[in-house]
Amino acid sequence: MEPEPKRFRLVDPLRLRILMERTGSGCSISGRALAAAADVPHGTIDHLLSGTVKTQPAQVAYAISDTIGVDHPVLWAPVGRSVPAETDLPPHIAAAP
Repeated sequence: MEPEPKRFRLVDPLRLRILMERTGSGCSISGRALAAAADVPHGTIDHLLSGTVKTQPAQVAYAISDTIGVDHPVLWAPVGRSVPAETDLPPHIAAAP
């Protein structure tokens, strides 16, 4: 059995922004409100949305997904051999055009 990944990479900042506009509850959430609910600095959400930060620890990735109300793989890919932390995503993981 493989250990749970320690970091996850945001698959697409635009997808996060779209899902913030209509969360699982049907409401929108601001970056500051998402940060507060996920217990992270609001700059973390800003940096994820701008693409300047690509990865987060598992705890943060799960908290963001749970707050928005989506399954974790909708937003995140585990960092490892097939998903590098700081390079372009492989075509099988990258967002569709």
